[in-house]
Amino acid sequence: MSVEKRVIKKYPNRRLYDTATSSYITLGDVRQLVLDHVDLQVLDAKTHEDITRSVLLQIILEEENGGAPMFSYEVLTQFIRFYGQAMQGMMGPFLEKNLQIFSQLQQQLREQTRAMYGDNTVFNNKLWSEFMSFQGPAMQNMLGNYLEQSTGMYLEMQNRMQEQAKQLFSGFGFPGYSPDDKKPDAPKSDEQ
Repeated sequence: MSVEKRVIKKYPNRRLYDTATSSYITLGDVRQLVLDHVDLQVLDAKTHEDITRSVLLQIILEEENGGAPMFSYEVLTQFIRFYGQAMQGMMGPFLEKNLQIFSQLQQQLREQTRAMYGDNTVFNNKLWSEFMSFQGPAMQNMLGNYLEQSTGMYLEMQNRMQEQAKQLFSGFGFPGYSPDDKKPDAPKSDEQ
């Protein structure tokens, strides 16, 4: 049994209407719904087109412009460079899997803290803030190791795809390609 998504309609005047509460909401309210893990869909009220992604990107843009940005210049330029590339289709699932792993790590840390200090969320939040301020370099090192493993996973996936492509196309007999060699065959001279 699937749960229906909460429908938000966006009107031409850029106002957002929550059909579940029959009231107008702000982009901040949509952000809070996302934080509360509410499965939602934003539809253009006039065309009924699904514009959820563009609204979510707008929320990310506002978050990036206010406060401490999550994405560096290098990350953003790499995202742009992946568009139109052969690996573009793999980038989304790769990032999604890494975010799932990162979320699982975060959840494990929360559970360990809850086991040690109970359910006092004010204390837990204060403890984590202090811990992060003192342990910044250690956390960066841990994240560095995580990213290194992630890079290894990506390279392994890329190598597997190359091997599968070689196996798939080896039977077609492309000129100058020998499946036994890593390099193309050298042109043969006529010997008479």
